[in-house]
Amino acid sequence: MKIALAQINCLVGDLEGNAAKILDYANRAKAQGATLLVTPELALTGYPPEDLLLRDGFLSSCLDTLHALAQQVSGITVVAGHPDWVEDQRFNAASVLRDGKVIATYHKHKLPNHTVFDEVRYFTSGTDACVFEHEGVKFGITICADIWEEAPVWRVKEAGAQVLLALNASPYHMNKQATRHEAIRERIRETGMPAIYTNLVGGQDELVFDGMSFVMNRDGKLACQLAAFEEALGFVELTEQTFAQGEIVPEPPLEAAVYGALTLGVQDYVNKNGFKGIELGLSGGIDSALTLAIAVDALGHERVHAVMMPSEFTASISLEDAREMARCLDVRYTEITIKPMYDAFLNSLADEFNDLPFDTTEENIQARIRGTLLMALSNKYGTIVLTTGNKSEMAVGYATLYGDMAGGFGVLKDIPKTWVYKLSNYRNSLGRVIPQRVITRAPSAELRANQTDQDSLPPYDVLDAIMEAYVEHDLCPRDIMALGYREHDVRRVVTLIDRNEYKRRQAPVGVRVTHRGFGKDRRYPITSKYQPKF
Repeated sequence: MKIALAQINCLVGDLEGNAAKILDYANRAKAQGATLLVTPELALTGYPPEDLLLRDGFLSSCLDTLHALAQQVSGITVVAGHPDWVEDQRFNAASVLRDGKVIATYHKHKLPNHTVFDEVRYFTSGTDACVFEHEGVKFGITICADIWEEAPVWRVKEAGAQVLLALNASPYHMNKQATRHEAIRERIRETGMPAIYTNLVGGQDELVFDGMSFVMNRDGKLACQLAAFEEALGFVELTEQTFAQGEIVPEPPLEAAVYGALTLGVQDYVNKNGFKGIELGLSGGIDSALTLAIAVDALGHERVHAVMMPSEFTASISLEDAREMARCLDVRYTEITIKPMYDAFLNSLADEFNDLPFDTTEENIQARIRGTLLMALSNKYGTIVLTTGNKSEMAVGYATLYGDMAGGFGVLKDIPKTWVYKLSNYRNSLGRVIPQRVITRAPSAELRANQTDQDSLPPYDVLDAIMEAYVEHDLCPRDIMALGYREHDVRRVVTLIDRNEYKRRQAPVGVRVTHRGFGKDRRYPITSKYQPKF
């Protein structure tokens, strides 16, 4: 028996488009001799559809589209993920389509309600197993979180299943594939069933789905694995409950995987939302340099506009490096000096400020002028502004509201500063596009004379380690200090993180690549009296 895996990039809410893609993959699979096609979780709607699921009209359209799809399926059996609606209860479901009909439907048992998942808000848990026979083999269906626990898979086994089908919408974060492999191996050890694991691919707001669908035999060894971050139609041969060895695409190295997630996240956010291209403030610093490289790799140089907006504090080497990078990537490049506008602001405020000393007020005015210019270009050309701030800066508030935070998508929002350097070096290993001086010089916002980031922040390797411990692992300050970090640094970083939640709430959405990003993962009160103990 030849079985096909549909690793597809779905657009949330595009029911007709997603159905057409499923049908196209079914027809292509049939043409290549497959008799069974397995799609990912909620392939019909895209994942996650969120509060669309609360609309009765949306659910009705989902079911109408599902049955219309079923009527077009012939000569192949398709397992399709979709929402189901039964007696005013909503289910995360998968149905078996064969010969123009829906012959069986499974309702997901385990509804994740942690990190980025919020399925308890929308769905009712299913209780029954779903097993269907195809060419003499009994296949049991599970959906995503079902495989992380023993009970749902045992129900499938007890219902007579011989092969496990696991439909997934599993978003990427660093080192995720290893945990998926281990979860499936554990279920195989418990039940003795080989498994097919299909996963979505593509960007959806802050989430990126990496694909990497795979097939695993009863000995826990891979028989097939599809590529990361791209659509694919994979095939495996099943004989007597054993899959023949097929193509195994290796998992990319970590830096390559993170870079791939960022690139796909930008590509899909821009294209799926209909923007014509990208505006980006190019400062001559490493964050904007990396963001520009990602933007060009995502969309091509023709759709990217880099804008350098120098002030009296901009170093000549920043101008030189910005021009060099724009030349290397062959993007449209514009220089707009902000000094006349900056002087106009200061003149307008001269009486109010009454000779008060220069401080962050004047720094922020410069950032907000730049944000206004970029947004004007965005409005005029139908493009989107990419912000360039990284996770370390977002954590401690080293960013200006309505200034460098102004934009539609934060590419590096979940990338710590130390990883900005890693990714820049990785990108240059593929072909030099970031001037080496950009990577080696001390980072600076260049909003005052002789300014560097480390004037007001701990070294980034220290800041990032404290941030990871506090934000991603929920360690208290005392436990962080027990890891060897100075109380002064821990107190400084933790206080800044807690104080700047109000800024992060107003930051644009950005790609999530860590275990916990500043988005759906972390829901921290803006107004809070609690102070952690040191």
